[in-house]
Amino acid sequence: MITYGLIGHPLTHSFSQRYFTDKFDREGIVDSRYELFDMPDVATALPDLLQRPDLHGLNVTIPHKQAVLPYLDRLDASAEKVGAVNVIKVEADGTRTGYNSDYYGFRQSLEAWLAALSRTTANLQALVLGTGGASKAVVAALSDLSILYKAVSRTKTPDNLSYDELPAVIDQYTLLINCSPVGTYPKVDEAPALPYDQLTDRHLLYDLVYNPAETRFMQLGQERGAATMNGYQMLVLQAEKAWAIWQG
Repeated sequence: MITYGLIGHPLTHSFSQRYFTDKFDREGIVDSRYELFDMPDVATALPDLLQRPDLHGLNVTIPHKQAVLPYLDRLDASAEKVGAVNVIKVEADGTRTGYNSDYYGFRQSLEAWLAALSRTTANLQALVLGTGGASKAVVAALSDLSILYKAVSRTKTPDNLSYDELPAVIDQYTLLINCSPVGTYPKVDEAPALPYDQLTDRHLLYDLVYNPAETRFMQLGQERGAATMNGYQMLVLQAEKAWAIWQG
């Protein structure tokens, strides 16, 4: 039996396990299984896991997307670009290569969404809400698409805006991307601290959160006529990219 799995902590629920288990059933893949490896500390648990002869690949989620780097033999260009890993492939010779499929998932889903809305990247500027691990793939993709962006955090820094500054600039930035966990189940009544009353039908709200399917961030945008999208399609695309990596 070939084993794939997800490492992270805490693993209270897993899109990946459900997705791949359903994929294996749907496509008649009978020699593979997908397991969850709740891992508070990669240093004490990951080396042994990587030695399992049945292990062919791992997904990596928070908080380990950078912590796994010392345990890899090489990085794909996607991981080098982002500076974080969310896919590990165990090669035939036992070496490990790190990839970032979040980059592909976000970029492809954004491009498809813009096309469906008959919008282009020309003159599009983005606010990236949150500066954690999820934002790294997003800003890499925005850079490659030549979309100017500013990161937003609770505290102003030389590189980031603070939420308090947004009322003065929200009109300039029409693509708003929530890379924070704010609004994730069970805290479904929460939303990033934006001046929602200043949003218009020119704004596009992309929430990387997928549970719930319609977040408060999205609802508040819709009330002002903004187009909205959640993170489900990005997850599907990055999962399929991970599968292609493991099979390649």
